[in-house]
Amino acid sequence: MDLNLRKAILTNIATNDHSQLEATIVDAIQDGEEKMLPGLGVLFELIWKASDEQEKQEMVEALEQGVKNATNS
Repeated sequence: MDLNLRKAILTNIATNDHSQLEATIVDAIQDGEEKMLPGLGVLFELIWKASDEQEKQEMVEALEQGVKNATNS
């Protein structure tokens, strides 16, 4: 079976508006379900590809800080 998870995720959110996309992210994080991680990864990929170098550096810095906070708690 040929399963293109990235394409399936993009198809599922293709018609979502701003509030629906935000709700998807918030729900995935609040629920903490492992099955949501690939979807969040695809969303992050879209953000990363649309960002300039400054924004990418800011994301990496925020991620670094978030990892430190999560592992020091």
